[in-house]
Amino acid sequence: MSRWAALPAELDPRVRQLVVRLRRLKDHSGLSLRQLAARTGYSQKSWERYLGGRSLPPREAVEALARVGGEEPTRLLALHEVATEAWGKRRGAATSAAQAPVPEAEATQPEILSADATGTRSPGRSLRVALVAGAVALVLAVSTAVFLVVRLTDDHEERPTAPLAATTTSASASASASASTSASTSASASASRSTPPEGPTYTCRIERIDGRWYAGNSRTQDAVLADGHAGPQVAEAQCLLRRAGISPGGIDGIFGPMTERAVKQVQKRAGLVVDGIVGPHTWKALRG
Repeated sequence: MSRWAALPAELDPRVRQLVVRLRRLKDHSGLSLRQLAARTGYSQKSWERYLGGRSLPPREAVEALARVGGEEPTRLLALHEVATEAWGKRRGAATSAAQAPVPEAEATQPEILSADATGTRSPGRSLRVALVAGAVALVLAVSTAVFLVVRLTDDHEERPTAPLAATTTSASASASASASTSASTSASASASRSTPPEGPTYTCRIERIDGRWYAGNSRTQDAVLADGHAGPQVAEAQCLLRRAGISPGGIDGIFGPMTERAVKQVQKRAGLVVDGIVGPHTWKALRG
């Protein structure tokens, strides 16, 4: 059995399913890539791209591999048709992204905003600014008081020293209150940013309708699900796996390793191709 390299992570599940079937058929034939190229009319480099998921094989290449492996090409051609549609959508999205207009030069110029407008000042910096402001206010108050004392001394007039002490105390209290307010505001903003959003929750409401099992999350019959997918369709498959007596882990709507392992067990039990990908045949086995 050949040791195949891992397929690209961004490969569409429908294309991945076709490539996995072609790899198995090639291994079953016992031919090397060079022998396969001689038997099908497609070069060894082409088969390396086709079986590596880097290029979609043409319909004729799929038929040629089916004939070499002694398999009826009907099902392979059906998978090829679905993969062709997925491949076309992927290339169309890439072309649209490449043709998107380039932003004007003025949009790339940095915009200078005040700290109040951006709202991104760190708590430490806000506290330092408040302390500096308080210190400046205190220095101004002391300087004013000293100036008054000097004038009073020059005029040989005695004035009570209580206003000086009151002024100094008032400035200190103002600085402390400003620092406390800034620290409290910064702490509240940090706490609100650190709270993570909660994800959706799913429940299993198993019921049988028209001879099929449903769990209340999705009524799909042919959605293709694979490792890395998420959403209500995945939660529906997890509920039906649990109903069949196979644990997929938690009902969280995320297609992970435990869900893939459970799907393979159901496929093996139903006599299907064991690839860990939920397609129309696997949905039929789950809802049966």
